[in-house]
Amino acid sequence: MESSSGGRPFLLISTRDDPVAAEDEVRGFLAASGLSAGELAVHALDAAPLPQDLDPGDYSGILLGGGPFNSSDDPASKSMTQLRVESELAALLDVLVERDFPFLGACYGVGTLGTHQGGTVDRAHAEPVGTTRVELTAAGAADPITAGMPRRFEAFVGHKEALSRLPADAVLLATSATCPVQMFRVRTNLYATQFHPELDGDGLATRIAVYRDAGYFPADQADGLARLARSAEVSWPSRVLQNFVRRYRC
Repeated sequence: MESSSGGRPFLLISTRDDPVAAEDEVRGFLAASGLSAGELAVHALDAAPLPQDLDPGDYSGILLGGGPFNSSDDPASKSMTQLRVESELAALLDVLVERDFPFLGACYGVGTLGTHQGGTVDRAHAEPVGTTRVELTAAGAADPITAGMPRRFEAFVGHKEALSRLPADAVLLATSATCPVQMFRVRTNLYATQFHPELDGDGLATRIAVYRDAGYFPADQADGLARLARSAEVSWPSRVLQNFVRRYRC
């Protein structure tokens, strides 16, 4: 498979069932990464299973967006779609970890990659919708995916679960006062961020509107949170995606 530029495209796996949120997520990944539409293939995992013949080698790298699912949900409460999505992502990660294949999961990626690698994902370090100050660790400051970034930067967050125990073989790359695991790496080429490198203020405002009744915040605070999102100065997290694309584009 080739992109319109002649190389291998990146694959974005989306789990968002709301069409407005899903469309804006694609816009965000394109804008933040610098990829053209022809360089980013998209698979809506909530709507259709991953192809059985999916070959990661057809892509430069694989991206996983956020979504409505939480890895720490009570299994008895999970829908058939969520259970299928989790099973297919786990099987895909079996392959990606074995190959040390380029992967970057945003937000939901922490739960999927963290759980897959034996970490503990729970509700102890949830963060409200808005901005947080993220700090790179020494390993993070030296990692090629954060090259050119300041040691501390503002990022958009909003999540009900997080990693409270890092997988044994993972490398902690970034942390924050309210959430100890903001970014980590598995092997050499697999990454996950708790913050959203694809989000800008308009994108967060869109998600606030879509998920205003999903329990992330009191619904009557939605308009105020959207105004704060649009006025926030958040510019550095997109560098994570830009570096990922530059490093793995082929």
